[in-house]
Amino acid sequence: MALPAHETGKVRSGDVELFYRKFGRPGAPDAVPVLIVHGLSYFSYDWIPVASRLAEAGREVVAMDMRGFGDSTWSPSEAYGAGDFADDIVAVMDALGWEKIHLMGHSMGGRNSTWCAATHPDRIETLILCDYSPQNAPAGSQRVTRTVAGVPDVFPTVDDALGYFGKPRTLAADDPYRKRMEAYLKPVEGGFIIKRDPWHRARFRAVLEGKGGGGGPDMWAKLGEVQCPTLVIRGTRSDMFAAENVERVKGANPNIFLVEIDAGHDLSGDAPDALIAETNRFLGGRK
Repeated sequence: MALPAHETGKVRSGDVELFYRKFGRPGAPDAVPVLIVHGLSYFSYDWIPVASRLAEAGREVVAMDMRGFGDSTWSPSEAYGAGDFADDIVAVMDALGWEKIHLMGHSMGGRNSTWCAATHPDRIETLILCDYSPQNAPAGSQRVTRTVAGVPDVFPTVDDALGYFGKPRTLAADDPYRKRMEAYLKPVEGGFIIKRDPWHRARFRAVLEGKGGGGGPDMWAKLGEVQCPTLVIRGTRSDMFAAENVERVKGANPNIFLVEIDAGHDLSGDAPDALIAETNRFLGGRK
């Protein structure tokens, strides 16, 4: 099945060039656009179906590739702090002429979106966090660490990449997940690499070797600083957002409204209908 048609563009931000996909057309003069920020093991391609359907409500919707991911370039200076990602969000807004947005972030994109909302309160109308909590559940954290750290330098074939990520190597040529994997891979000498700066893999390898994983910004504090209305959507089967963190997230900021849907960590892939319904319900009474 063909993916929804959309425009693409690029924006300069610091030492990187950011790639984005844009859906819909400007709605009413006061219709605030939506900007979607993907997670660590995802990219804008994964949000095409959801972004397209959100645009049906009469808004412009953009899904961007974070620096070092997808079709955005890698940072030569390895500038991958939450503040760098937040600045990129603002750079995309400025390039599109958007004064304010509804900012939607999944997983690591939720972290970066939280930072942006806290540090640029005048630019963010609402914040939507998709299966993001400032504290990852141990099981999911270990899964992600092993998976990212273990990615080989080169996958000889697309089939090898499918197998590594737990999918059948025999998927048909028109299978949606094979198409997704082909979009996630970049041809290089000897095969393919995934479209993610190996800097991230090195960080997770350091964690496995006991040389990293400590420190980092206090995201609980940053979540508490967010001033705009905030929707948190948790997948009830998520291995990243533990059920025991629900009350702590709700208590972190009086602006938070939390809902749960029947999904794993990948909300847009597991339960797009429920994700879209909750998002539209939240935005329905707003610009």
